Amino acid sequence: MKAEEFDARFDAGEDVTHALDAARARRPGEEHRRVNVDFPAWMIVELDREATRLGVTRQSLIKVWIAERLDHSAA
Repeated sequence: MKAEEFDARFDAGEDVTHALDAARARRPGEEHRRVNVDFPAWMIVELDREATRLGVTRQSLIKVWIAERLDHSAA
């Protein structure tokens, strides 16, 4: 299906989900890139303690904290 036809069907309220390949869908700006950061041992211990308390992984905790800080700085 061409993009124009897809848009017209979508705008008309038709269900166009059959024309989508969800396995290949990507959100713009959500591509992941790997970075390496070295932390002192005491900081890893504290990160792990907080991650365990919250029931999340260390990586998830770090991502959330950095995202919160970036959101705060942008405001």
